[in-house]
Amino acid sequence: MSRPALVAAERRRTRRINVGNVPVGDGAPISVQSMTTTKTADVDGTLAQIYALAAAGADIVRCTCNEAAAAEGLAHIVPRSPVPIVADVHFHYEMALGALEAGVQGLRLNPGNLRKASEIKLVASEAKARGVPIRIGVNAGSLHPEVAARHGGATPEALVESAKIELAYFQEVDFDDVKISVKASSVPLMIAAYRLASETFDHPLHLGVTEAGPPPAGLVKGTAGIATLLAEGIGDTIRYSLTADPVEEARAGRQLLEALGLAERRGVDLIACPSCGRAEIDVIGVAKAAQAALEAREIPLQVAVMGCVVNGPGEARQADLGIAAGKKRGHLFIKGKIVRVVPEDQMVEALVAEAERLVAEGVEARLAAADEGAEAAAEADRAELLGSKGTDANRSLQRVELVRKTVRGDAEAG
Repeated sequence: MSRPALVAAERRRTRRINVGNVPVGDGAPISVQSMTTTKTADVDGTLAQIYALAAAGADIVRCTCNEAAAAEGLAHIVPRSPVPIVADVHFHYEMALGALEAGVQGLRLNPGNLRKASEIKLVASEAKARGVPIRIGVNAGSLHPEVAARHGGATPEALVESAKIELAYFQEVDFDDVKISVKASSVPLMIAAYRLASETFDHPLHLGVTEAGPPPAGLVKGTAGIATLLAEGIGDTIRYSLTADPVEEARAGRQLLEALGLAERRGVDLIACPSCGRAEIDVIGVAKAAQAALEAREIPLQVAVMGCVVNGPGEARQADLGIAAGKKRGHLFIKGKIVRVVPEDQMVEALVAEAERLVAEGVEARLAAADEGAEAAAEADRAELLGSKGTDANRSLQRVELVRKTVRGDAEAG
């Protein structure tokens, strides 16, 4: 019932790879990734987090593989995971080989930390033999010193060159099942690097602002970088890097794709007015309560919570469902049409109940089931509010008159 948003540019065409059963690139749906924060050797704890990430919207999950115990843990985790697992490898190529033996569906190699050509090519050869793709994960904070020196630091050109060097090693062993990332913690640098990468490679790109920090600033930075590129048609898979529970990363990634119309809606899209002097309820409180209740039920609707009935149903008429506050009662509306009037203390419960019926029965059936007299009762409330508070609820006209008197008084005094 939700409407797809318009993205500014067509998606850039890339090669297709498959991370387990998840296709990436060449027009495949953009996938959401996150990374566990548990010790990978803790099999049960890691699996619990993987399941939580999958429930929050992650299509692919990455686990660190930094020691032998982690590689052994992956052998137990991979067959029990609900989503494909990518092993994150930095310094020791043996860990990559161990992860492949454990059955992972993908590898991430950091070319700034794993530098010996012979080791890189050995890993690529073993991955090729198993049909396992590799992400070349370039990071501005861990560039090879020689690459950084040639470019005067971490520049877009330096990040892309690092990926090109790694890709050349892969090509020597005829391995091209690759996706690429060129991450940075600086949003402008990240955007510029990915734009250059999109012009340089035809491999799928994994987007992310690395080390973005805790929310809300981390969410802002991640969204600024990832959304900008997605709106330009760049990007095939994404990850938010937050200093927070990784479930927040998966949830943010899914919500971003839904907001851009790049993924089918799985959960609620709640819109709410910013409140004003006409508000008859605590809009923030009601909106939070409604969102929590609707998210728990995974209801895929756009739902509006409006502070008053003067303009609420009209302003939110495009929403699938909404509620606006009248005098001690709420006006429930579907596609802008009032279908029920409920007591104020039952607004959230009524909204949730109607949302469940709307998903089950459809719009036409629920409009047909509207309470008789609901629209008339709502109009009476609206007229009363207009009479008591008017359309100028924030008293702007009174302020304008005071400004005029003050200015005229100053002019006359001068």
